[in-house]
Amino acid sequence: MALPLLSALLMTLIVGMRYLIVSGGFAWLTRRVRPGLYAGLSPQIRREIGWSLASAAIYGVPAGIVIWGWQERGWTRIYTDAGAYPLWWLPVSVLLYLLAHDAWFYWTHRWMHAPRPFSIAHAVHHASRPPTAWAAMSFHPWEALTGAVVIPTLVFLIPIHVAALGLVLAIMTFMGVTNHMGWEVFPRGLVQGPLGKWLITASHHQQHHERYRGNYGLYFRFWDRLCGTDLGLGAFGDAAAGRGGAGRG
Repeated sequence: MALPLLSALLMTLIVGMRYLIVSGGFAWLTRRVRPGLYAGLSPQIRREIGWSLASAAIYGVPAGIVIWGWQERGWTRIYTDAGAYPLWWLPVSVLLYLLAHDAWFYWTHRWMHAPRPFSIAHAVHHASRPPTAWAAMSFHPWEALTGAVVIPTLVFLIPIHVAALGLVLAIMTFMGVTNHMGWEVFPRGLVQGPLGKWLITASHHQQHHERYRGNYGLYFRFWDRLCGTDLGLGAFGDAAAGRGGAGRG
């Protein structure tokens, strides 16, 4: 039993360090390219870091146990031999993981905006007004738990190469942080072009934090568009995408 606990502890440390490095890096970038955007937000940022480090443990424990089960017991469908499946399965598996994660996130996130779950848990995340680069994992433990089970569940269901799984986790981390930065890191041509109609960036997610109702997705906009909850980009997207301006909301 000591080995799975050690694995869980190690993954908690890794998730926590990943958060501090990535969010810290984008917070530094914000200070360079949007000086003053986070002025006066030090108390909020301290809260975001505190909640996020608590979330790191909630994400790290199941991930560590799953990794132990994969390496020591062969429980999962993670594989290391690239020839075990056709090469075309590598990008397909990444897309399937992103689609499944996005669907889970949309419906649990939308549910969390009902009055009771919002007041119990999701209000912690929305206390970030405006969100900052430190807010991506700023969750109440109950909300963190709903997010922590997705990837560990999928590795038991959908075969994925370990490198492809690493790419999924990298995309999840990158999008989670950049969607909360308070300014648009992607160029206007992407945000306002054909891809921007289907992909979520800060311009889209900022509308969720400003208006609360709608824009519930994580990576893709099609659930919002299908269910009539897409609020669009709003003035923030028009100002931020490629122009260098960003409102604090």
